[in-house]
Amino acid sequence: MKRKLFLGQSSLATLGVLVAPSILKAKKIVKPLNTNNIHISYAISTWNVPQATKIAGEALDNGANALDAAVKGVAFEESNILNTTVGRGGTPDRDGSVTLDACVMNHKGDCGSVLAVEDITHVASLAKEVMEKTPHVILAGEGARTFAISQGYLPENLLSDEGKKAWRKWLENGNYRPEINIENHDTIGMLCCDQEGLLSGVCTTSGLAYKMKGRVGDSPIIGSGLFIDNNIGGAVATGLGEEVIKTVGSFLIVELMRQGRTPQEACEEAVGRIVEKQNGKPDFQVAYLATNKKGDIGAFSIHKGFSFTKYKNKTNHNITSKAMF
Repeated sequence: MKRKLFLGQSSLATLGVLVAPSILKAKKIVKPLNTNNIHISYAISTWNVPQATKIAGEALDNGANALDAAVKGVAFEESNILNTTVGRGGTPDRDGSVTLDACVMNHKGDCGSVLAVEDITHVASLAKEVMEKTPHVILAGEGARTFAISQGYLPENLLSDEGKKAWRKWLENGNYRPEINIENHDTIGMLCCDQEGLLSGVCTTSGLAYKMKGRVGDSPIIGSGLFIDNNIGGAVATGLGEEVIKTVGSFLIVELMRQGRTPQEACEEAVGRIVEKQNGKPDFQVAYLATNKKGDIGAFSIHKGFSFTKYKNKTNHNITSKAMF
């Protein structure tokens, strides 16, 4: 376990904003002498995020390991002020504060997670720091923020002007109910396979819009928002986290694949487990994205509107998922 503090700064050139200190220092894989052992790497992510998968995919093509590539890829969306569901510009809670959640998991089963973090944009990278530089798996709230600053992350205001306007408009309705997303962007979950055939994943979000302060969904919960078993495959979730947590959805999908289901069959079964407990057609969205060790990919959602992005062989594709309704 690495415990030495790492201080420094980097910049994401495409956006010109400060990013996590170590995010662009992806470790390269030492390729085996037998080139037959080199796998075709790929990156898949929830939603239409072609720049994120391109960044991750190119890192993989250049020899980065799967986790470094995934963290680097989602950093683009965490810095994207136009994306109101992750990072800078994320939708605030009912008190007007943007709090972020994230987790990472690598091919060894090592994992790290941060919950309800304020003022820190790149929480996926921070979750990786927790995994690598602390004896813990989870850090929350002010403790996670303090740790981030000790590692060289600079605090910044995450509430955009547009986010503040939307929040004030929401306050006018007076019912204090969170907004449940059906067909718009939500949690960014990314799965990567590197040139050694090793799988890792990342999940990052600003959570449910106008949630109660302190609310945490599935995204930073290992087994719910993300799960990796390098012998089997990996899965990520997006949508209403409360429902994903109830069935430990990502873990469920990997276990179903272990039993012989394809990624598509496993995603469909996991969505079905949620829907069968509802009275009629749900008024919320949940979607899953999964891959197995053979590189097969599956995706399924409750409602239409979910898509995912795949980067492989230097090409990006946005694919519309099948849906129950």
